Amino acid sequence: MLHDVSPAVSSGLSPALGNRTPVPIVGLRREREVLTVALATGRHVVIEGPPGTGKSTLLRAIARDAGQDVVFVEGNAELTPARLIGAFDPSQVLAEGYLPASFVDGPLLTAMRGSADALSGKPPSGGLLYLEELNRVPEETLNVLITVLTEGEIAVPRLGTVRAGSKFRLIAAMNPFDAIGTARVSQAIADRMCRIVLGYQDEAAERAITGSVSGVQGPVTDLAVALTRATREHRDVRMGSSVRGAIDLSLVLTGLGELRGERAPARETARDAAYAALSGRIRIADGVDRTPESVIDELLDRLWPEDAPQPPDAEPDSGGDQGKADGPPPGAAGRSPERPHRNRGERTLGRGELGARHEQFQDISPELGELDAEAFDQALAADPEAAAGLLADLAVATDAQLRAAARRLAGRVFIQLGRVGPAKARGTRRMGPARGGEGDLDLDRTLERWQPGITRRPAPEDLITRTWTAHRRAICLVVDISGSMQGLAVALAAAAAAGVVLAGETGGAKLEPGVLAFSAGVRTLQRQGVRRPPEELISELVGLRGHGTTDLAAGLREASAQLAGAVAEERMVVLLSDCLHTAGDDPLTALGGIDRLHVLVPLPGGDAADAEAAAAALAARGGGISQPVRRLADVAPALTRILS
Repeated sequence: MLHDVSPAVSSGLSPALGNRTPVPIVGLRREREVLTVALATGRHVVIEGPPGTGKSTLLRAIARDAGQDVVFVEGNAELTPARLIGAFDPSQVLAEGYLPASFVDGPLLTAMRGSADALSGKPPSGGLLYLEELNRVPEETLNVLITVLTEGEIAVPRLGTVRAGSKFRLIAAMNPFDAIGTARVSQAIADRMCRIVLGYQDEAAERAITGSVSGVQGPVTDLAVALTRATREHRDVRMGSSVRGAIDLSLVLTGLGELRGERAPARETARDAAYAALSGRIRIADGVDRTPESVIDELLDRLWPEDAPQPPDAEPDSGGDQGKADGPPPGAAGRSPERPHRNRGERTLGRGELGARHEQFQDISPELGELDAEAFDQALAADPEAAAGLLADLAVATDAQLRAAARRLAGRVFIQLGRVGPAKARGTRRMGPARGGEGDLDLDRTLERWQPGITRRPAPEDLITRTWTAHRRAICLVVDISGSMQGLAVALAAAAAAGVVLAGETGGAKLEPGVLAFSAGVRTLQRQGVRRPPEELISELVGLRGHGTTDLAAGLREASAQLAGAVAEERMVVLLSDCLHTAGDDPLTALGGIDRLHVLVPLPGGDAADAEAAAAALAARGGGISQPVRRLADVAPALTRILS
């Protein structure tokens, strides 16, 4: 990336370059090319991205190359139109009146005129106005920019019209993930600007940036980057740390180790340094009752177990959900992956355990971080249940690169398996009017729409017919991800979930499914009426595992709450679970607001009389049916039965 850790200018005028030392450029080649061309062709640009992705440094580099001035202004609630445009000097107005010489340009007019050209007496050519934190600027201030962006000029009372030089451009930056003190940018502004989105760099780039800025190399930098990246993907964190956290952690950890006389920093030293460098940069998700320090403890336990004397060597990152190193750290050979943490996270499976569970594991993942998709397809053709169960377990592998590859593959595989489900969910059918559809002409309704005296030919949409239509159903899919759901049970649930989601897209009954996952708590994967790409949804679902207790009643109550807002004649829940609750209320008491409850019971091990009995009793009380599924081939007929 382009990275700069120097303090940003908060407001007012600043030289574009001054005597700043050029910062290192790592990556962002495409973004830099797009921004360069956008500015060269007269476009204004908004750069979006979380903190530390190089927004301001990218602009500085381009301005340096173009030899243009940059006027920096910080967006906040105090940025009024007068502070942005400029104002008359009161003392000079009292003495001389409203003369142009009495007007003090604000950042906008300074950039429009071009400060260097104005001082030299040359015709104004304009400069770059860099507006930080665009979504923190009051709406009335942003409205000032509309005419400037469209016409290249602004009318200032008592001063006249100021026209921008040919090189004037507005470059705005904003963090779209920060919801505190921000507001939506109006469509009038967004429509007048190009948009460039910056994301976090890959792990190798972040190590290069951290090492270059901090001057620290080796295991300390690897640990700092791995821990920082892990904060961004933790399930309880709304916003994790930027690469600045890794830089600070490298420096604080190194300095603290030297202060304590440690040849290599100890684990407790790493914890103290991480608290200082990262805790203030972590934002916990709404509704989660924990501290940033507890998240750091959990991630440090994963990356550097207490019984490991040295920090781990970093493995290539793949964007896995916990961001941890793929292999065991030095000195931790043979350590059980089930070791408890201070705050329990999602359980992962090491390569040893995966190999013990699945015979095909070594063929499909012969090396650390590798997943042979061709070998998996062959295994799936030979033994679908065994291959699907392995894929479900690979989705929670300790190896982060393997885990990410498995989740991507799962999105494709289980969607394919789900496509063989019901072709169309019919629902209860009845005659009803339809505009421009097939069926018998409803003459009365058509004539009511047709005004006397109109001589044009009626268009198809003017005709009202009566035809068979399916009544509208709202469905919520509720998936058990508790500890009893492993391997093939997860695969069966994922295939069934894919079938329900796809039925909502292709069926005639307007299913519009919501998707929930539950164990001790409930997680919303897709809200009613807010559709996600099916592959993305199934990839996330197959990677979820719960711990401890199973609160089935909580899952049903959340489903009822979401269905309550749906516009439908029937509110249906499809439950994928063994129905053996271990916490919360009796699920029979949680059926209020659910018109029909169907249960699919994944039973990969064969008969389970207690699970079948519990599911049958719950489905009967909910006015639906219970259907066990033991093989992937059972999923499609079961879905056809419950959705038809």
